Amino acid sequence: MDIPACPKCQNTIIVKSGVIKDRQRYLCKSCNYFFTVNKLGKKIDSYYVTKALQLYLEGLSFREIERIIGVSHVTVSNWVKEFKISKPNHTDYHPTYKIYNHLELVEFLKNKEQLKGAGMIITELGDKFMLIKWERFKD
Repeated sequence: MDIPACPKCQNTIIVKSGVIKDRQRYLCKSCNYFFTVNKLGKKIDSYYVTKALQLYLEGLSFREIERIIGVSHVTVSNWVKEFKISKPNHTDYHPTYKIYNHLELVEFLKNKEQLKGAGMIITELGDKFMLIKWERFKD
């Protein structure tokens, strides 16, 4: 394990000084400052961050992205804010999506009638594929 530096003076001359709330406590020998090392938390693979942002740009809501990727809608919202993503306005169209495995996707694409009258994108989602289709709102 790397030896942490003191957050106050950046000195690396530190000693262990007990455990508080299941976290190691340290004492800096230079400035006598007590500190604990911050918990790193659960890191989410950048693949899922990218996919969530792509789906957001395609018009899916935060909760839809949550159901698809399995990451909290609040986390997705925070990523959108962090990367300053703004969704384009699509007032005439609404997205629908479906998740297929490879064979199901091939079967879907064989039926040419389903491909008419809408914009469509297929994106990889782990070992499956997501088909997003935009259709005009019907009055």
